[in-house]
Amino acid sequence: MRLSRAVVTAAVVSLTAVGLPAATAEASPAAPERSVTDVVPAPVSAKADPRGEFKLTPFTVISADRGAGQVADYLRGLLRPATGYPLPVVPRSWGLPAISLQLGHDSRIGTEGYELKVARDGVSLKANTADGLFEGVQSLRQLLPSAIDAKRVQHRTWTVAGGTILDYPRFGERGAMLDVARHFFQPDQVKLYIDQIAQYKINTLHLHLADDQGWRIEIKSWPKLATVGGQTAAYGDPGGYYTQKQYKDIVAYAASRHITVIPEIDMPGHTNAAQSTYAELNCDGKAVPVRTDTEVGYSSLCISSPITYKFVDDVVRELAAITPGQYLHIGGDEAHATPPADYLTFQQKVQPIVAKYGKKVTGWHEIAKSELPVSAIPQYWDFGGDNESVAAAAARGNKILMSPANYAYLDMKYDESTPLGQDWAALVEVRDGYNWDPASLVMGVGEKQVAGVEAPLWTETIRSSNDIEYMAFPRLPGIAEIGWSPKSTHNWDAYRLRLAKQAPRWVTQGIDFYRSPQVDWK
Repeated sequence: MRLSRAVVTAAVVSLTAVGLPAATAEASPAAPERSVTDVVPAPVSAKADPRGEFKLTPFTVISADRGAGQVADYLRGLLRPATGYPLPVVPRSWGLPAISLQLGHDSRIGTEGYELKVARDGVSLKANTADGLFEGVQSLRQLLPSAIDAKRVQHRTWTVAGGTILDYPRFGERGAMLDVARHFFQPDQVKLYIDQIAQYKINTLHLHLADDQGWRIEIKSWPKLATVGGQTAAYGDPGGYYTQKQYKDIVAYAASRHITVIPEIDMPGHTNAAQSTYAELNCDGKAVPVRTDTEVGYSSLCISSPITYKFVDDVVRELAAITPGQYLHIGGDEAHATPPADYLTFQQKVQPIVAKYGKKVTGWHEIAKSELPVSAIPQYWDFGGDNESVAAAAARGNKILMSPANYAYLDMKYDESTPLGQDWAALVEVRDGYNWDPASLVMGVGEKQVAGVEAPLWTETIRSSNDIEYMAFPRLPGIAEIGWSPKSTHNWDAYRLRLAKQAPRWVTQGIDFYRSPQVDWK
C-alpha cells in the first residue's frame, strides 16, 4: 500500500486520536533485549551503538524504493499486530521517522547480502535485490523486543537496538527438508514451517513428496497415485495429498518468503506407494502390497520396462510445470533392491527427462555414481570422511549440498530420553548439530565445491506441527548459521549465548522448542 504524504499524516493523526497505543504507554524497560551482535545467524560484521536506538511510534512510516514494495508490505505485516501502529508504506519519508528499504548496487554484498543501519533518526536497510532486503528484515526483527511477534497489541515502548550490520551469506543454498511422505502435513502446517525457517535466512524448502508409505502430489496423468497411493502413512496413520492447486499455493507462499521449493520424487527405490497403486510399474505386472512400516531399501521400479520411463516422464513433466525453481530432486538413495548396473541405466535415462522439461537435477549423493551434468547437485547425507564418487563429482565441477545425518538430520534424538525421532545416525544435541564444517566434512570437497547446507526432517515419528518444532528448534538455527555466517564467526561458546536470547521470541511465537541443558535459556 503506497500512500501520499497528506493521506499518511491524516491517517496517523486519526488513529492516534482514537486511542492507538502510544510509544510511551505502559512502557517496558527501554533497553533492547538484543544487540546487533546477538543476531542469528551471525553477521559478517556488526557494531553496536547504544546511543543509536530507534523507537517505533504511531508516526513511523516504511519508505520503500521501487522494487522493494513486497518486502515492505511483509515488514509492515510483521510489525502492525503487536504495535497497532499504521506503519504505511510510502515512496519517501517526507521527514517522518522511517524504516527505509533501499535498492542499489554494493559489490560487497552480492544478491542476498544487505547493510543495516539503526540510528535515533531512522533505520536504513540497503541491498542489491529484494532477496537481500528480505534477509535484512530477518535481522532487523531480531533487534526489536520479542513481544513484536505477539498477535495482539502490546502497550510498550518499541525500541530497535542501534548499530550497523554488513552481511552476506557464506553459501548460496541454506535449506530445510520436510518429509511429508511418511506423515502428511496440511498446507497450512507447511506454511507455518516456512515462516519459522525464513527467520533464519533459509532460502530453500525441499519437500519429500513420495516414498514407500505414501504419495503426496496430484499427478493428473496417473490420478490414483494421489487418490489411492496418498491414503496411507507410516504406522497406518491417515494419509493425504496436495492437489496441484494446493502445491502451487505452497510454492507461491514460499516465494513470498523468498524461499524456493525443490520437490522430490524418490526413485528408483522408495517407490512402494506407487508400485502398490499401479501394477504395471512392477516387472511382473502385479501390484505389491501396501507398506506402512519404516523399513528401507526393498522397493525398486522396473528398470527394464518402457512403462517406467513413461511414468517418470509424466511425473516430471507435470511437476516441472508447477515448480518455478530450477531444480527437481530425483532421490536415488537406498536403492538396495536395484542392481548397480540397473541403477546407472536408470540414472542415464531419467536425468535427460528432467533436462527435457527445463529443470536441473539434484538428488541424494548416490546419484554421483552416474555421469552427472555439471549443473547437478548431489546431496551428501552420510557421516563424513571419504566418498570416492562424491569427491570425483566435485572434481568434475559439481557442487555438493551437505546434509550429514550425524549432524544435520533434525529427526535424530537429542539424547536417549527424547520421546520423538530416531538414533540410527547419532544422538545429536544442539552442540553436536552446530560443531561441524561443510568445507572439511568430505575428503576432496572444499569450500568452493560446497553448494550449501540442508537440514532434513524425516517424519517416521513426527505427526504434528508441535513435533516438527520440537525437533527443529533449536537445532535448525545452528544449521542456518553454518550455511550463512563466515567460518571465522563459528564458535560454540559465543553461539550458545546468542541462541539463548532467541528463546523469548520462540515463546511469543508459540514454538514448542527443546530446552537443551547445553544452553542457558533466557
